[in-house]
Amino acid sequence: MTTYKGTVGTAVVNYAGDYPGAVEGELWYDSTNKDFKYQYPNVTSAGSWRTGNNMNTARAGLSSCGGTKDSALVAGGEPFTANTEEYDGTSWTEVANLNTARRSNSTVGTNTEAALSFGGNTPPNTTVAINESWNGSAWTEVGDLNAAGRARVGSGTYTAAIASGGGVPGGSNLRNAETWNGSAWTEVGDLNADHYYAAGTTYGTTTATLVFGGDPTLAITELWNGSAWTEVNDLNTGRRVLMGAGISTSGLAFGGYDGSAATGKTELWNGSSWTETTDMATARYEGGGAGATNGSAIAMGGPPGTSATEEWTAPVTSTVTFTAS
Repeated sequence: MTTYKGTVGTAVVNYAGDYPGAVEGELWYDSTNKDFKYQYPNVTSAGSWRTGNNMNTARAGLSSCGGTKDSALVAGGEPFTANTEEYDGTSWTEVANLNTARRSNSTVGTNTEAALSFGGNTPPNTTVAINESWNGSAWTEVGDLNAAGRARVGSGTYTAAIASGGGVPGGSNLRNAETWNGSAWTEVGDLNADHYYAAGTTYGTTTATLVFGGDPTLAITELWNGSAWTEVNDLNTGRRVLMGAGISTSGLAFGGYDGSAATGKTELWNGSSWTETTDMATARYEGGGAGATNGSAIAMGGPPGTSATEEWTAPVTSTVTFTAS
C-alpha cells in the first residue's frame, strides 16, 4: 500500500498549531485543532518592470553583469565601443573603458569589485577570444578563450566563470563550453543544442548554470551540473537575442526576438519549470541583463541603439494555510 512517507520521503509532522517550518504543499497534523493542514503560496501582487534612468551611451549588443537591479556593470556594444558604465540603482556613471572595443561580448561578476569580459566581435566583423579582467577601476587583458566566439552565454565570477555556446559570423554555431579558474580557460562538455544568441543565468556557477533560447527561435533550456549538460523544461516562448538573470534554481528570461517581432515576454524559472509573468514595459532584444535571482534584475540597451533601462521586482507572495479535511 502506498504511504505518505513512501511518496514524499518523510512522515507527517505532528505540531501544535500552524507549523512554521512547512514548505509549499507539505502536510502536517495540527494537534491543537486536531486536523491535517497544508499550505501554499498566494500571489498578492504581480512582478513588475519599472523604468530606470538611461545609460550615458546608447547601444545594442552590449554585455552586463551585477547582483541586483541596484548594482550593474555594462561593457562594450554596438556601434563598436569600449565604453563601460556602472549603475547604482539611480544613475549610470562612465568608468574606465575596455582595452578592446567590441560588441556581442559576455561579462560576468560584479560592478564594484571584480568582473570578466570575454569574446565578441571587433571591427569590421572579426570574432575574438579576448578576455579582460575588471578590478573595480581598470580592465586588464588576461588569458584568452580557447575558442573565439560572439554572443557566448557567460555565468559566474571573475575567478570562476563559464562561457557557453555562441557563434562565428559566416561559420557554424558553437556548442563549446569552457570554464575559467582565475587564470586559464579549460574546455568542458559541449551543449546538446546550438545556442547562438541565447541567454543564461548570469549569476550561475561553474557547477550549476542554465542556458536557454537561441537562434532562430529556440525554446530549449539546458542545465550544467559541473560535468555535463542536461535538457530540462523548455521556455514557454522560443526566442533569440533574449536576456537573462539569476541562478540555476531562480532564473529570469526576458525580452528577445520571437521570429516576427521584438517581445517583452518575461518568464520565471523555479528550478524545474518556466512560468510566464508580467511583460517588460518596452519590448526589446539584444540588450543586457543582470541580477543574482529572479526577484531582482535589470535590463538595458537594445537596437536601434537605445539607452533605456528597466528594473524588475518579483511577485510578492503570502502563505495561505488550509485544512485538509
